[in-house]
Amino acid sequence: MVEGGIHKADKTEFTECWRTSLKTPYIMRLALSAGIGGLLFGYDTGVISGALLYIREDFRAVDKSTWLQETIVSMAVAGAIIGAAVGGWMNDKFGRKVSILVADFLFFVGAIIMAVSPAPWMIIFGRVFVGLGVGMASMTAPLYISEASPARIRGALVSTNGLLITGGQFLSYLINLAFTHTSGTWRWMLGVAGIPALVQFILMLSLPESPRWLYRKDKIDEARAILEKIYPANEVEGEMEALRSSVENEKAQQGSLGDGNMFQLLKQAFSNNVVRRGLYAGITVQVAQQFVGINTVMYYSPTIVQFAGFASNKTALALSLVTSGLNAIGSIISMCFVDRYGRRRLMIVSMFGIISCLVVLSIVFFRASATSPGISNFESSRFGGNSTCSVYTHAADASSWNCMTCLHAECAFCSNGANVYSPGACLATEDAIKGACHAERRTWYTEGCPSKVGFLAVILLGMYIISYSPGMGTVPWIVNSEIYPLKYRGIGGGIAAVSNWCSNLIVSETFLTLTEALGSAGTFLLFAGFSFCGLVAIFFLVPETKGLQFEEVEKMLQHGYSPFKKKKSPNGDDPSA
Repeated sequence: MVEGGIHKADKTEFTECWRTSLKTPYIMRLALSAGIGGLLFGYDTGVISGALLYIREDFRAVDKSTWLQETIVSMAVAGAIIGAAVGGWMNDKFGRKVSILVADFLFFVGAIIMAVSPAPWMIIFGRVFVGLGVGMASMTAPLYISEASPARIRGALVSTNGLLITGGQFLSYLINLAFTHTSGTWRWMLGVAGIPALVQFILMLSLPESPRWLYRKDKIDEARAILEKIYPANEVEGEMEALRSSVENEKAQQGSLGDGNMFQLLKQAFSNNVVRRGLYAGITVQVAQQFVGINTVMYYSPTIVQFAGFASNKTALALSLVTSGLNAIGSIISMCFVDRYGRRRLMIVSMFGIISCLVVLSIVFFRASATSPGISNFESSRFGGNSTCSVYTHAADASSWNCMTCLHAECAFCSNGANVYSPGACLATEDAIKGACHAERRTWYTEGCPSKVGFLAVILLGMYIISYSPGMGTVPWIVNSEIYPLKYRGIGGGIAAVSNWCSNLIVSETFLTLTEALGSAGTFLLFAGFSFCGLVAIFFLVPETKGLQFEEVEKMLQHGYSPFKKKKSPNGDDPSA
């Protein structure tokens, strides 16, 4: 239920979700319509990874500048930080529905700007607009779904938002592949994003506001009308009474939501023990979600595949599609088990899998670098003296160079014509020289080197995604949709979403720079260390909220949380079981 009654999560909530939705299709309509916000989030995350390959081909300045590539990717994240911060305030002030409509408008405008961009700066400008929309949608969609869902299926329905995020990522890779041989490749890839934003805008116009927000604003009849569409007639009065009791208690203790501005609410939030403890948990899971390195995989997946030795753009996109598909499968797994095994347990198991995959992935990349093909002076000079990499020509230790040394010198590796793993040529990164290399049916490498263990990196990326998606992929959003008191739910979710996007910005803006400084192996090992820190923080700070009503979560946080003591719900059940 939205408020009141107690339900045991003693069976797969996914099954109960479908049973309830078949009886009351309106519930699924609300969840899927709002969940398009997750689709937008996922599409933007995935589409830039493929579009960036072709933006680099169209704009040489982008190809030559690691910083410019990182900025094109991360400016959407910077916009999302602002969008999430403003979205938290808008959610409480104007409602969840209005926030979603504004997010759709911003996303649509950003998509059009990117599609017609004549220069990199305009792409960056459009990315900021898209980011504003994504940031607002990222924390509003799960909040709206949560408040319009019966508690017994709340986790599964909020997980539909996570499923649509991963579905959006998968769709983006399909779109990327579809436009690889089309004129204007990246323009189509980025412009198509405006379509789902327009669809959601139209759908949301016909949907109601969150019943919880309406009741909080004394629009009681409107709240009742919505609850009558969601619940059987014999449950509506119980829901209304639970809402009345909850809202009146909050008003009596804390005053009306409209009495203070956003800064006063922030001060109140951090001075309230329940909210502060909720923020410890909410911020922890959001920061950990990013510092496991997931968006390095999603934003730069084709580039990482090229690091593993797959030079072709199309091959890199196709292999990235596999990892994105596994991400979507993992979200379905989460929907099936999030309320059977609990939020906390899924996240901890997920983190163990993530750490293991990152450590082994680091070893594979180290091995690939150490065994990369050597550089042959004969092969390098056969394309003409002016074609050879100038750094290689003047290097005192040229005889010890290999492919990876060549790439670190910002040159390109042209593979051996007889055997791709034999010594090849280290050449200047000029289009004419690249054409000469291809003319001899050789492969041109600029991101990674030919490797016999490269396929293991792709397999480990898939295993990493499968470990991440069911736990850390969807659960942090579920936790943040249910761990704050009603008065602070919008502002609390906004703070946590800002922490998520700030972490995302740091990771996405530094990934390529880190790979240049530490190598792929060192970078993934660093993320393994961050993941271990996240695992420890989750263990000590994040309580189990499985099957609990919102007011039960509040009571649990009032007493403080410790992983070493049992907490009992009002009916005597152990919520951490």
